[in-house]
Amino acid sequence: MPAPEDGLAVAGASKRYGPTVALDRVSLEVRPGRILGFLGPNGAGKTTAMRAVFGLVALDAGEIRWRGRPAGFADRLRFGYMPEERGLYPHMPLGKQLAYLGALHGLTDDAARAAASAWLDRLGLGDRAGAPVEDLSHGNQQRAQLAAALLHGPDLLVLDEPFAGLDALAVRTLTAVLRDEAARGAAVLFSSHQLDLVEHVCDDVAIIDRGRLVASGPIDALRRASRRRRIALRLEGAPPGWLPPVPEIEVVERDDGALRLLAADDVDPRAVLAAAEDAAEVVEFGYGPPTLAELFVELVGR
Repeated sequence: MPAPEDGLAVAGASKRYGPTVALDRVSLEVRPGRILGFLGPNGAGKTTAMRAVFGLVALDAGEIRWRGRPAGFADRLRFGYMPEERGLYPHMPLGKQLAYLGALHGLTDDAARAAASAWLDRLGLGDRAGAPVEDLSHGNQQRAQLAAALLHGPDLLVLDEPFAGLDALAVRTLTAVLRDEAARGAAVLFSSHQLDLVEHVCDDVAIIDRGRLVASGPIDALRRASRRRRIALRLEGAPPGWLPPVPEIEVVERDDGALRLLAADDVDPRAVLAAAEDAAEVVEFGYGPPTLAELFVELVGR
């Protein structure tokens, strides 16, 4: 695995806007060849941290490091950024605009045009190269913004809510792109509220709440470290409202004989199964760490 100093390090980042603390000594790492999901409630500080990576926000304390040293202008030319807000010129033809942006990143004119054409084809926009961005649908504007972040082959890719508003086909395409980018050695960071996607796509997560980092690391390790366990049951013929005799149990979902529960990690699953078999016919039974979404609620639930 690449060492931390090979990629991006946000080191002790702090930022305050008047009385509001946007970042409070946040530190996280994004390593080459890995995908990190950056999670948190609205207003937690995710966008501030991502803007700081590009020098768009001046930190009050801490620094942004790339490959072991403070990130500078030349480093940032090798980064790719997809903001949550549209950042493309609305009246400019898409293909021409992407080629222009590629040139700003240091590509020759021919290389920029070739990269723009290749990414438009890859993202299903090859036939819209001559269209102004304002004529594209929301989903296609999202794809166009992604192409702008990718066309220079960035060493670091930072995406703010890239899956928002995408249909299932576009989600599958973007997922494949992110995995391909990591496979070629890029460090990838993206924020999302779609935690099932994050769990499916990412290697690592960092969870921020009220400007403070509350958890970070490989997803599976964080799930296993939780003090709660997930119990899934499907019963036939159970009495109405039946629950296993387990203290401090939380009902996450109950639907037509299916139960999804959270319990302390010291609960014996065999005892739960035995109680269920006494009460009804057990059709399905599952036990294990919480999902990423359940862990997120555990860590930042109000």
